[in-house]
Amino acid sequence: MESTASTPAADGRAVRDTEGLFRLLDDLFEVRAGDWWDRFYADRDRGTPFFVAKPDENLAALTGPAGPIAPGRALDIGCGPGRNALHLAALGHQVDAVDLSATALAWAAERADAAGPAVRSRIRLHHGDVFTLPLDGPYDLIYDSGCFHHLAPHRRISYLDLLDRHLAPGGWFGLSCFAAGEDGMGTERPDAALYRDRTLHGGVAYTPDQLRHIFTGLPLTETDLRRMRDEPADAPYFGASFLWTALFRRPATTG
Repeated sequence: MESTASTPAADGRAVRDTEGLFRLLDDLFEVRAGDWWDRFYADRDRGTPFFVAKPDENLAALTGPAGPIAPGRALDIGCGPGRNALHLAALGHQVDAVDLSATALAWAAERADAAGPAVRSRIRLHHGDVFTLPLDGPYDLIYDSGCFHHLAPHRRISYLDLLDRHLAPGGWFGLSCFAAGEDGMGTERPDAALYRDRTLHGGVAYTPDQLRHIFTGLPLTETDLRRMRDEPADAPYFGASFLWTALFRRPATTG
């Protein structure tokens, strides 16, 4: 006969591993979950700068003819409406694009269909939490434009674990995130204060040294860390100087 005893999760004792602890900490925050992002992406005319159908200027430079990143397998974390994923697919990358928002992914699918069968065939769209999805790594490029600065501090550990498991030897990790010192574009409050406040205040801003401290904990070599260049509205690329752009590379061999 099946036991009717309550489970640890049912009686308030759910934590038995790191992920259980992290989910408990997640609940302390006003987390912007998938339904929040669905509402955010539902209004396509809201004038949000990164709704434009063009890639980040730094990604375009890195993947262009003079850039160091050749076509391969790519993971786009927090892909939104797919602007960077489409750029990579058009260049010949095989792209896994992940987002919490089904609404954003539907928009990305529309854009991919409009780009034609060659581009659409190189993109796989995945709805869900990038930390729990069964990703098909390793990837030659992992790119994140705007997801990292929405993570609670403890989720940086999950993020580093994701990179460690899924970034191929010799692979590249590119990041765009809020830069400290920009009014209204991310909080500079210390990690402990975020837990006391129980909110991320719309996103976490970073200094270059903070990013180096976080990501050079892995076997990653910094190759670029700068402000994103502002790009005019009629430019072929997206660029806003309230963001950092960073590029790291994993050694081709270990030991």
